[in-house]
Amino acid sequence: MAAIFRKWTVGSVLKSAEKHRLLWFGLTFSTHENPLGIPNAGTPGQDNHRQRLMERGLPKKLPIAGVNQVIVVASGKGGVGKSTTAVNLALAIAANDKSKSVGLLDADVYGPSIPRMMNLAGEPELNKQNLMKPLVNFGISCMSMGFLVDEKSPLVWRGLMVMSAVQKLLRQVAWGPLDYLVVDMPPGTGDTQLSISQNIPIDGAYICMFGAVIVSTPQDIALLDARKGAEMFRKVDVPVLGLVQNMSVFQCPKCGHQTHIFGQDGAKKVAEEMELQVIGDVPLHISIRETSDSGQPVTVSQPDSLQAQAYRSLAKEVVARLPPYKDPLPERKQ
Repeated sequence: MAAIFRKWTVGSVLKSAEKHRLLWFGLTFSTHENPLGIPNAGTPGQDNHRQRLMERGLPKKLPIAGVNQVIVVASGKGGVGKSTTAVNLALAIAANDKSKSVGLLDADVYGPSIPRMMNLAGEPELNKQNLMKPLVNFGISCMSMGFLVDEKSPLVWRGLMVMSAVQKLLRQVAWGPLDYLVVDMPPGTGDTQLSISQNIPIDGAYICMFGAVIVSTPQDIALLDARKGAEMFRKVDVPVLGLVQNMSVFQCPKCGHQTHIFGQDGAKKVAEEMELQVIGDVPLHISIRETSDSGQPVTVSQPDSLQAQAYRSLAKEVVARLPPYKDPLPERKQ
């Protein structure tokens, strides 16, 4: 096994997981204080003690070293094109402004897709500070669990081990300097989403401009879970930048007839109900699928196509909705 991955043995992860034991219970009680509705029979002293334990167990919010702004790409359901959107969003941000440096974090520990889509393989090297160096392609710095384990080997880990792995991907990687870090989240509203959203500060002395982009198809079933994803980020005070309506329409390559396979404008209706905006509309096109599978994303391999233009338009909307970056440690006046 690789030298880097040996540090992530079950023993080391469990040891780290024990440190997060109070964090785990803190998250549980903070989001579901009384899930069964049973009256609390505890005394005020016991309640105060539990509150202190909860506060002590919550993670310390620290900025990611060298990263100015974080954009998480999430969805409530798998199979809606979230990873494809994250990859092309990162590439489109870099294409729109070549002066900006962009990174891409694959936070889907169980099903990493970034190595294949970004045509990257191999083990990350370590720098002098014992931090992993991101792998780079198309000018994007990338990190994924897929670089540390065999592509065909499943990870059979419990929640605390996943949380520890996510911490390492965030904190033990030499990311900087980056203007933007795009995070490809796993589907759902579980441990990884909470770990990331509750570890990165969005206010206070050290500010990381942090926003979430929710991806969904127009299908009613997918939109039900997309709504849950957006509400989760709101509950942990992460700004939701908007919704992306993916696979919105299919155009026949022979006759040009357009068909709304997954429904029409479903994301727009949900966005209106949630007082959000649809900031991207990406068609269902075979070139997006083929270029993603081949490791040549459409934004770089077919930059003049309508599909690439859709991602570049999305990137402009996302960047425009992020507050301007402010250095938390400005230079002192002489």
